[in-house]
Amino acid sequence: MKQTGYNRIAAGKINTLWRVMLFCMLCALLLVVGSAVLKSWQSPLADLSLGAFATVASFLLSIPFAKWEKLSLGQLGIVPGKATFSKVGTGFLIGLLIAGLHFSLVLIFGHISVTSANPSFHLVMFYFLLYLTLAAREEIAFRGYALRSLSYKVGHWKAQLIIAFIFALEHMAGGFTWQQAFLGSGVGAVLFGIAALRTKGIALPVGLHAAWNFGQWSFGFKNMPGIWHVLPVEGFEEKNQQLTMICYLIVVGLAIAAFYLYPLRTSLKN
Repeated sequence: MKQTGYNRIAAGKINTLWRVMLFCMLCALLLVVGSAVLKSWQSPLADLSLGAFATVASFLLSIPFAKWEKLSLGQLGIVPGKATFSKVGTGFLIGLLIAGLHFSLVLIFGHISVTSANPSFHLVMFYFLLYLTLAAREEIAFRGYALRSLSYKVGHWKAQLIIAFIFALEHMAGGFTWQQAFLGSGVGAVLFGIAALRTKGIALPVGLHAAWNFGQWSFGFKNMPGIWHVLPVEGFEEKNQQLTMICYLIVVGLAIAAFYLYPLRTSLKN
């Protein structure tokens, strides 16, 4: 009888894992389809429109998968509530702090020159909205149904590692190197995941994720000028790449530890 119960539990875990993998594949497919439809747009709004489409589509896709898993949308942490905006704002401030600390370490220990790019206000707002939209899409797709359903079945840390692996694979499919995907996006996924699990929702990690990407763009770390333009000193390009990754792992590691160890206010937990 015990063996039967054990087999039933094991089968439930495997079924959830297959459903999560299918969900993530469909979310990626929606992004590909949206990109194919919008590729003919000769407008900077194409990327923003793609992000908005993928965000809404991923949310709608979560509904049948939640029913399949016998979970409510509230249990997935993707339903807006009274504290949603304050959580997004809190996450955004934390994300800017992390991005600023990363930039400061690279500036201190690296060999780079920094100049002002003087972007227009409209350009800054465009990238702010773009990264906010893309962060919302990725948090719904990976830290909503996918992470929460797995965490109920296999535990928080196993779920974290599985989702981080899938998250890294999607970024590799998008053109990232294995180092960028697994050490960069994969480690970042653990940070966003622990923020989602600790605060029981995706609001704070949406702000955190958006602020990190917006901060990286602002400081010129997105292979394009942002608010500032960063250039490595000639002859130090490879060394700066390695240092940038090391500094990233340090600041994100500290942030993960802080989320894990620091007691959260009740307003952030609920």
